[in-house]
Amino acid sequence: MHQRPIGTATRGTTNPNRLRRMDRWIAATHGPALRRSDSPVAVDLGYGAAPWTAVELLERLRAAEPRTAVVGVEIDPARVAAAQPYEREGLTFVHGGFEIPTTGQALIRAANVLRQYDEGEVTAVWERLCARLAPGGLLVEGTCDEIGRRHVWVALGPEGPRTVTFATRLGSLQRPSDLAERLPKALIHRNVPGEPVHAFLRDLDRAWATASPYASLGARQRWIAAARAVSADWPLTDGVRRWRQGEITVRWSALRPATG
Repeated sequence: MHQRPIGTATRGTTNPNRLRRMDRWIAATHGPALRRSDSPVAVDLGYGAAPWTAVELLERLRAAEPRTAVVGVEIDPARVAAAQPYEREGLTFVHGGFEIPTTGQALIRAANVLRQYDEGEVTAVWERLCARLAPGGLLVEGTCDEIGRRHVWVALGPEGPRTVTFATRLGSLQRPSDLAERLPKALIHRNVPGEPVHAFLRDLDRAWATASPYASLGARQRWIAAARAVSADWPLTDGVRRWRQGEITVRWSALRPATG
């Protein structure tokens, strides 16, 4: 008996290059795992009304591992039908939801999918998606603005959440806490005093302000100085190579919600 896909349709908003920051991070940090995989299949879950994000994901991941295949999964059958003319070798589109109608994924990317759900639903969705990963697989779930200037995502393995990455176009950044509006659903309501994510963004803002003399060398050097400063108190998992891209990644254990 055919089962109804699990979940509800997103607004479907998408723009070319919207997810480039997330894609580049995935290719850089998860590329070795893709190369080790016997079947490097990536799922673009909830790609929206147009197939651009899946097309771009294939291109960027194939730069890291040429064998990579991408499956776009959408709960709206009309969106699947509209995307299928874009199929080619290594790129397919199928009807489905959180149950993921394929198995053993090396990667699942869910961008701007959970924002319409309640915070209390997130853990169950994460667990369901992580159960569809191959050993060594990765789930990346997060939110960005309409043109991809600000983006925050959680990376999860089969065992659960590992890290949180904040990524921004540095030339448009006033202060790091501006990224708070793009926190994923698991954290967006936790940006209040007493919660770790609030403390982290507060400390990053302070480090950004202290690093203002570096602004004469450019926003990139200022960001690197701020990241280096917060690394003394927060467990960052990356370094200058990623900081130069306008990123900073923190262990999930340090930002995990404190209450509720």
